[in-house]
Amino acid sequence: MLTNFHPSSLAIHSAGEPVKVSDLLTAFLSGRSPRTLKAYGQDLVDFRVFSKTKTTEDAARGLLSQGHGRANLLLLEYRTSLTERGLQSATINRRLAAVRSLVKLAKTLGMVEWSLDIQNVKSEAYRDTKGPGKNGFRAMLQTLAEKKTTKTTRDTAILRLLYDLALRTGEAVALNFEDVEIGRSVIHVLGKGKTDKQQLTLPESTKAALEAWLQIRGSEPGPLFHNLDRAKKGQRLTGVSIYRIVRALGEKNGFKTRPHGIRHTAITEACKVAAENGIGLEEVLDFSRHSRSSVAILMVYRDRERNIQGQLASCIAAQIVTTPA
Repeated sequence: MLTNFHPSSLAIHSAGEPVKVSDLLTAFLSGRSPRTLKAYGQDLVDFRVFSKTKTTEDAARGLLSQGHGRANLLLLEYRTSLTERGLQSATINRRLAAVRSLVKLAKTLGMVEWSLDIQNVKSEAYRDTKGPGKNGFRAMLQTLAEKKTTKTTRDTAILRLLYDLALRTGEAVALNFEDVEIGRSVIHVLGKGKTDKQQLTLPESTKAALEAWLQIRGSEPGPLFHNLDRAKKGQRLTGVSIYRIVRALGEKNGFKTRPHGIRHTAITEACKVAAENGIGLEEVLDFSRHSRSSVAILMVYRDRERNIQGQLASCIAAQIVTTPA
């Protein structure tokens, strides 16, 4: 193991004035979204624990002092440790990416002359494209409609946005009152990894649900969706809260689901509509707000629904007929 280094005795210098590791960490975390900042902060803390150092700064200094080969070996050991802990591949790869990105920035700043070469673990992206389905989602809305309260009105508006516009949980959470223009039937959403908000058109059903909520909420600036609990009343609703709302509605209707499952269902339905109307998958990207290079992702939604593999397997198997003994 290479984790027992002593960072206190190390100094990293660039040409001219030395670049402090504290400055490196500040630059690395600056300009990121709150969600990314939280995730990368947790990743660096995890690496610090693995490195057996007192601070994240010590862990970074120790890593940069190792040299190219030993630093790669250290990251390889870290990857093995993450795998042995049974973490999901997405989590492992994000934590590896955080360390690699930190070293990449250090190289840019002239603190080291090398970068890390250890790759991510293999994973199948978007393996789970299953959501509650159109009927399941309809049942969730019906459950809310059966009892008109402030909470059910708010939750209906949230569910409509998650499905009708295929919003991600973080996108719904980040919405403010100022982002909604009911008169123009539009809403302004800050998409994943974006710096500018995108204007999205509101269908009539979504607009009606938002209007009902706004009549209760009022026109005060601030979070569009806030907590109604007495202890946290008025605070911005969190992603965890939306997860609990969706999970509870699913359980009431006899199935398990989550907010992203509703987005999955919406995108799957969009692929169906596109196929029925001769619309290419590239156009569905405008709805799902995936990047233009992500057609392969939409093919996963489409093909899982159509089960092309199962259809072809049945055809191939049917060609082989055996005679009973």
